[in-house]
Amino acid sequence: MGTTQSIRDRVLQSRDAIELLSSRWRITILHLLTPGPLRANKIQRGIEGVSPKVLTQTLRGLERDGLIAREVRNIVPPHVEYRLTDMGEQVIPLLRNLCHWAKRNAHKRDEARRHFDNASSQGKPASMGS
Repeated sequence: MGTTQSIRDRVLQSRDAIELLSSRWRITILHLLTPGPLRANKIQRGIEGVSPKVLTQTLRGLERDGLIAREVRNIVPPHVEYRLTDMGEQVIPLLRNLCHWAKRNAHKRDEARRHFDNASSQGKPASMGS
């Protein structure tokens, strides 16, 4: 039973981590906020292809999960800025490491895909060992 519980705990930890970052635009927004606070319109301009509605939903989700904070600036005219929280700042080095890992292994990924696609087109299952 202890091993089963340990496996379940690991699965839950993995799922929690993935859910925090799984939305299409979350990682991009976190990277955009790394240098400092930005207004929503600057974030919008920094991300090609995201609609204002989806951006708003994503920002709200990141705020709800504690990764960013929304601040209303009391200036004339008032505006809203978004910034990383401590938790958001803590995830940035992890994301950078993941990005570096992906870049270092891109050729291996491409090779594995070619191997898989070639085997699939010939009706054979791709071997797991290469």
